[in-house]
Formats: sequence, C-alpha cells, structure tokens
Amino acid sequence: MNAPTPLDRLLPELDLGQLDALEEEAIFILRETAAAFERPALLFSGGKDSCVVLHLAQKAFKLEGSAQTRLPFPLLHVDTGHNFPEVIEFRDRRVAEMDERLLVGHLDDSI
Repeated sequence: MNAPTPLDRLLPELDLGQLDALEEEAIFILRETAAAFERPALLFSGGKDSCVVLHLAQKAFKLEGSAQTRLPFPLLHVDTGHNFPEVIEFRDRRVAEMDERLLVGHLDDSI
C-alpha cells in the first residue's frame, strides 16, 4: 500500500538560480557562435537534446517585439537512414511550425 507523500518530499531542493545561469551561458554561446562564424548551422535530429538546444536558440534570437523572424542559421539534419518515420515527421512538422530553414544531409551521399 502506497501512502500519499507531499510533493516537496519527492523532489530534492532545486537551485533555479543555477539553472538560470546555465541557460544564460548556453544562450551566450549560441549568440557568440552565430556572430563568429561565416556559415554556422544548428544540428537538429528531432531528439530530446537537439529540441532543447533549438528552444535555447529560439530564446537567444527571437526576441519579443523584434523584426527578426528566423534564426540567423539554418537547422541541419544528418539523415543516417536509420530514423523512425515518426522522428522525420516530427522534425519536418517542428521546422514548418517555426518557419525555419532545414538542410538535410544524407549519409549515403558522403560515402
């Protein structure tokens, strides 16, 4: 039998200040990279890690009230040919929702 447990006992103490600092650092790195390189791109596989980085890029470059409508770099997906169709559908849907540019490189083309 499971007794109800208060939520604060289930979660450890979270230092949101540390998370904010990490987010600020990631946004800084994205902005510096975009400014320092001639043709940067953001790798986007549609997986959880690249979704987080894409969200950070949106926070870094799509400021409210800004005239900028796109990220300053395209999204790049390296298609290995081993993706589930649902992942490719999610990738394409997410890119379309954001009205971003997507470059797809195919592994077979480089072999």
